[in-house]
Amino acid sequence: MKNIKILTASFLLFILLSSFYQAQTLKGKWEYAGDIFDGKKEGAPKEYALQRTYSQAHFEAYVIQKGYVPEMYETGDYKLNADTCLEVQTFSNQESKLLNIPIHYHYTINNDTLTLKGILPNGERVEEYWKRLK
Repeated sequence: MKNIKILTASFLLFILLSSFYQAQTLKGKWEYAGDIFDGKKEGAPKEYALQRTYSQAHFEAYVIQKGYVPEMYETGDYKLNADTCLEVQTFSNQESKLLNIPIHYHYTINNDTLTLKGILPNGERVEEYWKRLK
């Protein structure tokens, strides 16, 4: 009887601790769903979509517009640690002040939404929302 209680308690503890587990990868395809930038909320653009494809430690970002070939506009590396995402932009097809600069984000995944919250090097606060596609 004592062994059953210990086994049951261990199982319940495992379930409880598992509920706090964060994914160790963002692997998959995500579409930009809007942001809050320095306190101003903005939705996703209607004329085109911004998509990121994450692998184990890298991402590629594309502009998707009907009637056009998808255009890569950004690549980067990322690393997850607990609830933090360290992101480094390694390529941008536009002038960028973030190229090769590590940005620390607090990240959460709730259902199919990835939220990245951080402070950019210039002090501006950003909160981005990305919806999982696959």
